[in-house]
Amino acid sequence: MSESNRVYSPPGGILIWIILTIELITFIPALMIFLVHRLESPREFMHSAAQLDLTLGTINTSVLIVGGMLAAEGLRMLREEKASRAGALLWLAAGTGTLFLVLKTLEYHAKLNQGLNLHYNDFFLLYWMITGFHFLHVLVATGLLALAAQGVQKKRYGSGQHEDVETIAVFYHMCDLIWILVFPTIYILARYPL
Repeated sequence: MSESNRVYSPPGGILIWIILTIELITFIPALMIFLVHRLESPREFMHSAAQLDLTLGTINTSVLIVGGMLAAEGLRMLREEKASRAGALLWLAAGTGTLFLVLKTLEYHAKLNQGLNLHYNDFFLLYWMITGFHFLHVLVATGLLALAAQGVQKKRYGSGQHEDVETIAVFYHMCDLIWILVFPTIYILARYPL
């Protein structure tokens, strides 16, 4: 495909980029609402953010970034006709998504045991809504990565037929990008005075 045609047919196809734009239009205002509430209740947000597990959040950030790298490398291997390696990398990427979901579930369980639910205060209402919506995205992306890995193993995808895998990788990267916005906003910035 020539470089001029790449504009009209971006990685993963135009539809996934429309979906990603809609997702960013959803998450960015949610984070802006979070920041506005932080301005209105700085002490509440500092106290609430201090109750989040920064170590677990940092580990989850690393897990998603590594997963995105594995997905990209898996796609590259698929394009280079190294299907067995591509499949293994895509399975590993799905594994990172699964690890993120497990760690996030443990974090959610701890918060619920502490009584820090949707009704606790504005911070935790927004925390649950934003991170919960992101959790659902990672769940879908992880399932899609597993399907892509299985498709590579069954030879449904190869160097000449990789558009679906490319689309899935782009979607997983969107999950990375959103978390890279969510994590510092909720876990780090809210801990400090304005």
